[in-house]
Amino acid sequence: MFKKTGTRPEANSKSSVLREHPFFSDLEPAALDQLCRYATSRKFRRGATVFTKGDPGDRLFAVAAGSVKMSISSMEGRSAILNLIGKGELFGEIALLDGMPRTTDATAHTNCELVVIDRRDFLPFLRSQPLLAMKFIELLCTRLRWTSEQIEHVILQDLSGRLASVLLGLAGRRRPGPDGRAIAITQRELGEMVGMTRESINKQLREWTTRHWVRLEHGGIVILDPKALAEAAQTDPASTSAWNVHPGT
Repeated sequence: MFKKTGTRPEANSKSSVLREHPFFSDLEPAALDQLCRYATSRKFRRGATVFTKGDPGDRLFAVAAGSVKMSISSMEGRSAILNLIGKGELFGEIALLDGMPRTTDATAHTNCELVVIDRRDFLPFLRSQPLLAMKFIELLCTRLRWTSEQIEHVILQDLSGRLASVLLGLAGRRRPGPDGRAIAITQRELGEMVGMTRESINKQLREWTTRHWVRLEHGGIVILDPKALAEAAQTDPASTSAWNVHPGT
């Protein structure tokens, strides 16, 4: 009778998040194994700092569990949330590639587990994988488009349109449940993403609740009618790219 051998949960999580990511899934098995050997796993409690603006860009991150908040703050204490990075997503690649300091703060939005790869390991690996390097070039182009579209949203959309765009973008990265797509985010955090007060967010969401576009839950929002929100945002619900990507920091 064979005895079962256990595998550390950290090894499983870091391996699966890399093997399932579309950037790495096409690598040759030996190359993917090598990349997994470079990776380490770190756990952060909710509210813990992953990195701050100005830190060295010496690591690439992938979310194995939970979510990470990307934000910026002013000298006066005002803050703005740029995006929430969820399970299976990468972040930190821009500073990693150009070697410049981080441009935002990254904070654990929930208890989370991150897969971390050092720049000193990743850059030589990237040079040996031209197809992977092309994917990162395409990703940088996506970041530029994200910046242009975000500016367009801020300048041309009214507040309700910006809120609808953000909700669609966040919901687009989550699997739909039986009653819609659930987003774990507070109204205060939404306000920091779109430049609205919590009171304004609450008023708009309650109006949409009466129309059955959304449903409010404790600590979250469920999208019930994405087509109606798309009309409010004046965009195609399948093309909310301005909020489906995030700054690479």
